[in-house]
Amino acid sequence: MQRRQFLRTLAGSGAVATLSAGFPVNLFAAALPADITDFSALQLSAAIRQGDVSCVEVMSAYLAHIHRYNPVYNAIVSLVDDESLMAQASAADQALARSEYRGWMHGMPHAVKDLSAVAGLPFTSGSPLFADRIADADSDLAARVRSAGAIFIGKTNSPEFGLGSQTYNPVFGATGSAWNPALTAGGSSGGAGSGLGAHLLPVADGSDMMGSLRNPAAYNNVIGFRPSTSVMTANQSGARALSVSGPMGRSTADLIRLLQTIAPNPLADGFSPLPVAGLRLGWLGNLDGYLAMESGILPLCESQLATLATAGAQVDAARVDFSLTDLWQCWTTLRHSGRASLQRYYNDPDSRPLLKPELIWEIEQSLQLTAADVAGANAIRADWYAELERLFERYDFLVLPTAQVFPYPKETHWPQQIAGQPMDTYHRWMEVVIPGSLGGIPVVNVPVGFDSTGRPMGMQILGRFGDDKRVLEFALAYESLTEFLQQRPHLVAASA
Repeated sequence: MQRRQFLRTLAGSGAVATLSAGFPVNLFAAALPADITDFSALQLSAAIRQGDVSCVEVMSAYLAHIHRYNPVYNAIVSLVDDESLMAQASAADQALARSEYRGWMHGMPHAVKDLSAVAGLPFTSGSPLFADRIADADSDLAARVRSAGAIFIGKTNSPEFGLGSQTYNPVFGATGSAWNPALTAGGSSGGAGSGLGAHLLPVADGSDMMGSLRNPAAYNNVIGFRPSTSVMTANQSGARALSVSGPMGRSTADLIRLLQTIAPNPLADGFSPLPVAGLRLGWLGNLDGYLAMESGILPLCESQLATLATAGAQVDAARVDFSLTDLWQCWTTLRHSGRASLQRYYNDPDSRPLLKPELIWEIEQSLQLTAADVAGANAIRADWYAELERLFERYDFLVLPTAQVFPYPKETHWPQQIAGQPMDTYHRWMEVVIPGSLGGIPVVNVPVGFDSTGRPMGMQILGRFGDDKRVLEFALAYESLTEFLQQRPHLVAASA
């Protein structure tokens, strides 16, 4: 791209200052984007550090893009006012002029998932109980992002208390997919996924209990990574939490860089694409017919497994030697037991009417559990660890679809049936993600393309516990073999 063309594009995006001279050829080459909001996070970081774009220009471009599209997609909530953000961007430029470089996210806009606190910003958790809550201090995750130099522009939308793989709540409403704002962005990190897919954010953080980093990534054609629990906790007791924080990115390289920032136990440097030839992939599909699956999902995944096979991978149909009904019982028992901390809202007659029905149901299920129930579930989980180890003795990675349905209308709270099979709970339609969640293992969503109506889908790549780096290096290799991440949605602008 020529400098003059770049300047015209930037001016049209609403930038308020001129660019500095001397774009490095490797950064602003003809093959790279013309608009600042289309730079990868790593490209943007390099451009800021080298002085090729200012933080003011970056913030101006992003705010113009956000004001044009976010009212339609509702990805970013509690947006900070423009004047404050531009002042922070100017201060970041002044710091650079004094050779005070704060980190790789210096001056970059960022929005933390609204289940995590950022000092001075609203912290609603998607609940009307906390619609007016302002955080006093940063969460550990936000503090790490701030220390890397980011400017917090707001929060990303999440369902109430993060419950459900559909991002809607009574405080901010529903979030739409970057590929069709009438459809759900997934959840619970739906605002993050939509914000990335629509290029409202360079990178995004989220959290994942039941696919909450993977499902929104699939529904927005981006990368989402659930790390091993050992990566995301300072507590090295060996216990594997059901829920972990993690990164999302428009590319695997961007995602890796954010992971290095937010992880208490970051992975070693030196990532490179994993050689595909000779890899053994175990395709679990619909778990031998156990999972209901919307038509078209399995063929999309299988077409990309064929791409990997052409590159030299060995792809075999894999079978789980485990009772899947026991696995679901284990999952629901452990998940419900974690709702004990919310019982106070259920017991309070003033707050109970403000809870969504699905949360009330989960709390009521938790009240029925005994210590023996939880112990039994943990025993099943330990057996599942052993089954995963057996599978990983045979396969380098296990592969599953990321979701059992394509993105559906965002007014629908959850699918009542899949392929004619009724869903008996509000989260049964995402049962496909619990093998990874219960294992506490690293899982990355990679895109597999679109159906005939343009709805995106992804597949999960599961690795052995603690083998996070290798899973991400596989994602780097997969990205080099496909072009899905280069495709952009046709965005719908807000009415003037």
